[in-house]
Amino acid sequence: MKSHRAARSYAKALFELAKERNQTDAVARELASAVEVLATDAALTQFFARPGVAATVKRAVAEEIGQRLEVSKLARDFLALVADHGRGDELPDIAAAYRDLVDADAGRVRARVRSVIPLTEAERTALASRLGAAVGRTVIVEERVDKDLLGGLIVEVGSRVADGSLDGQLARIKERLERG
Repeated sequence: MKSHRAARSYAKALFELAKERNQTDAVARELASAVEVLATDAALTQFFARPGVAATVKRAVAEEIGQRLEVSKLARDFLALVADHGRGDELPDIAAAYRDLVDADAGRVRARVRSVIPLTEAERTALASRLGAAVGRTVIVEERVDKDLLGGLIVEVGSRVADGSLDGQLARIKERLERG
């Protein structure tokens, strides 16, 4: 929980600076690209998690990553600051908290959708529209194919979950049958 609070604090500080400079969406994209680099390089992730590596070395590596990704000075300085404070391994959490702040400021919410097959563009648009009407905000659909589902889909918006999967329907039928 302490780590989550720290991620939110870093994200909020960055958000306020980015908002002053009208760079909130650009910085969100830049953070996402840095997180992608960490996600695809386990050795780099382990490097930032090692307590024995000097903060100055971590900072230099973070600056190099920022330069190679050609991110803005604000994002590059932020990556260096996070690494310097020993939080480089928490960058994914910080980026997620930052994205949530950007979305909230823009009146957006993200819906995580799991389905057994990819949605078509028309299905994705229709789902975003229906969910938007239900929650009263613009909805961005983040889709994930889940081969373990039998069919249908599961939608999560914030803390709300709508289970329209075949698995969920079968579980509800079984529960009713067991109750009599």
